[in-house]
Amino acid sequence: MKEILPPTHCPGCNSELVWVNDLLYCRNSDCADKSRKIISHFASSLKIKGLGPATIASLELSDISDIYELDRDYVVSKLNSVTLADKLLDQIEKSKSAGLSNLLGSFSIPLFGKTASEKLCSQISNITEVTEQKLLEAGLGAKTILNFMHWFNTEYAYKYKNLPFEWKTTQEEITSGPVVVITGKLFSFKTKEIAKGVLQQKGYVVKTSITRDTKYLVNESNIASAKTKKAEAMGIIIISDIKELLEI
Repeated sequence: MKEILPPTHCPGCNSELVWVNDLLYCRNSDCADKSRKIISHFASSLKIKGLGPATIASLELSDISDIYELDRDYVVSKLNSVTLADKLLDQIEKSKSAGLSNLLGSFSIPLFGKTASEKLCSQISNITEVTEQKLLEAGLGAKTILNFMHWFNTEYAYKYKNLPFEWKTTQEEITSGPVVVITGKLFSFKTKEIAKGVLQQKGYVVKTSITRDTKYLVNESNIASAKTKKAEAMGIIIISDIKELLEI
């Protein structure tokens, strides 16, 4: 059997790859392939329809900031279509209303995705409130905090701060309903995302970490998790069947 050797250099920029926790990474900040993937993830997270990999390449975008500096005539010439250009620019304009939770999770910060962003935004409502203490209170790990603070103090501070966002939680993200946190495996729904959608339709606010405003903790597995112990100590109501909340 022929031995399969891992690549030593990035196929996009030919930079030497670096091993990190059994994974290979390209550390070249100017790598075009890596930049396009970061832009693609950002566009997908903010639901900018029409800004996929092919369009990103056609428009020769090299950074997220480039999205918000696009000129209509330039887009028309590159896409060779007035209709496509106007649709794309309309989607980009709509993306400017993105809330803080969705926004922070879109920048491809290592270990800091959607769930981590939701946890942080359960502690803050404006990016100006970001501190290491808030990240700790959100229950994020040391490496995640290190990665986020590095992004916050470098890329955000010097490159993204002036992007056309309010960097605040939106009204869609803020509701006045009872706060619910789910821990462990669910038996009443196939996934937590399905359960979350049903609860939100009933007026509940579903968060990923326990905060002072949490009213209910759902624990259908009845395992004494760290969240369960914390909820008990805080006097939070523990629910063993999520359907109980739907009947209240």
